[in-house]
Amino acid sequence: MPASAKTMPTDIESEALLEALNLNRRGPHVVALGGGKGLARALEAIRSYAGRVDAIVTVADDGGSSGRLAPHLDIPPPGDIRKSLIALTPDDSVWRQLFEYRFDGADVRGHSLGNLIIAALADIEGSFEAALRSSEHLLGALGSVIPASPWHLELAAVVDGVEVRGQVNVSLARGSVSEIRVLPADAPVTESAVAALEAADQIVLGPGSLYTSIAAALVVPGIADAINRSSASLVYIANVITQDGESLGMDAVDHLEALLRTTGVRPPSAIVASDSPVFVAPPLEAVGIDAEAAATYGADVVTADLLEAEAERPSHDPFRLGVVLRGLVRT
Repeated sequence: MPASAKTMPTDIESEALLEALNLNRRGPHVVALGGGKGLARALEAIRSYAGRVDAIVTVADDGGSSGRLAPHLDIPPPGDIRKSLIALTPDDSVWRQLFEYRFDGADVRGHSLGNLIIAALADIEGSFEAALRSSEHLLGALGSVIPASPWHLELAAVVDGVEVRGQVNVSLARGSVSEIRVLPADAPVTESAVAALEAADQIVLGPGSLYTSIAAALVVPGIADAINRSSASLVYIANVITQDGESLGMDAVDHLEALLRTTGVRPPSAIVASDSPVFVAPPLEAVGIDAEAAATYGADVVTADLLEAEAERPSHDPFRLGVVLRGLVRT
């Protein structure tokens, strides 16, 4: 194994795990960026060791319940934000169940009740950020969720020389992505997101959809610049498998190269990758990692058995991931 690669102990169900699960409110300030289920997994891992957790969430989602609500109510899409709020909530309370509830019929079919609650609170409180603070209080969340921008943005990508607009369309487009951006181009960044990044001890990117979750948050004007100014250590969590339409045929270093090239964010100090055997149907495949190639970016590679045994599809186990991320905190 190349010298730049490090392998975590296989017996991750150990004292280290138990120690990591003991919430330490005096721990580091950790900021995670992205969206969807990937960011939610990262937040569940981070809350096990961080003293303060901030989630900076993409606001370019145009599918599902979020896509139906955001344009009509003039708010950022609440879906990924709701997932992050739930991920930061440790107890299975009635409020958590309400935020997770999804309607099956009538005029509200397909809507998440949590999205509707957030939208209602935004109207009652007078601002979307105030609605999130109220949601955090109701849920007993162990951190804060911050939209990357206070506006609902549109994602645009250049795929094989052709512009594709809309988060759903970008996620389905196969081909080489040469550019990723949000519209309007002069969209403001959320000031509290910049402040959190500049004050962080550790910043975590991934896992999640390469362009429609991670890059979509990073290309909001001001986000990548704040990361580049920050003295925090930057950690990239590689995906477990490729994603059809966004990352077919790409290994972890390909993912990283695309992220740096399209967003301008600085290279990470560490890349976390799972070394668990993964079996998926073609054209999907496990995301491998070349430690020597990663070293050209100045990044250490840390591998461990990170796969959640009970997941329906290959996913990171939050407990195992938390142990690894805690070990990367600079002391």
